[in-house]
Amino acid sequence: MQLPVETILDLLHEAYPDADCALEYSTAHELLFATIMSAQTTDVNVNKVTSSLFKKYTTVKEFAEADLETLQDEIRSTGFFRNKAKNVINSAQMIMDVHDGVVPQSIEELTKMPGVARKTANVVLGTHFGIPAGFVVDTHVKRIAFRLGLTEQTDPVKVEEDLMQLIPQAEWIFAAHAIVLHGRAVCDAKRPNCQECALVPICPQIGV
Repeated sequence: MQLPVETILDLLHEAYPDADCALEYSTAHELLFATIMSAQTTDVNVNKVTSSLFKKYTTVKEFAEADLETLQDEIRSTGFFRNKAKNVINSAQMIMDVHDGVVPQSIEELTKMPGVARKTANVVLGTHFGIPAGFVVDTHVKRIAFRLGLTEQTDPVKVEEDLMQLIPQAEWIFAAHAIVLHGRAVCDAKRPNCQECALVPICPQIGV
């Protein structure tokens, strides 16, 4: 049975009224590079790295000209640092060469960059530019959407398609942030804290 989306959104607004991205940034390129670095690690770990990294590299041009091995060492603690460093530098170079140093504001252009899939592009567009071009689907959104019966898909792109059909576009940015927060704080993959869950009244998993 499909749940009333309006009720889910109301409960999320009540529980997470100020839901926002946990990555710390001040510009579009900082958010883009931080999101690239956030793959397979936590935002907390990324913020620890970028607190000094974004002081050293203050422009897209400086990232584009960064030494690969040096950047690898600087972001080593985020994991998969070789690929991430390469993707950050190559994306910065593409921004400089193709977009005159300005981060593009379309999902089509963003996803042409190395290491940038729809999730990363949607984070940048929604969080920085306020453009609801799509629905951010990370591991938390994917898990909770399935648990709530909003999708039966496992592929992130197909999960996104389902959520975009069910949830009003004006709510895409907020809902994605709120669900991510809910997944981190309450609806854990292995040990969901149902006693503290704001969605318990309408969760189909209760009693299963």
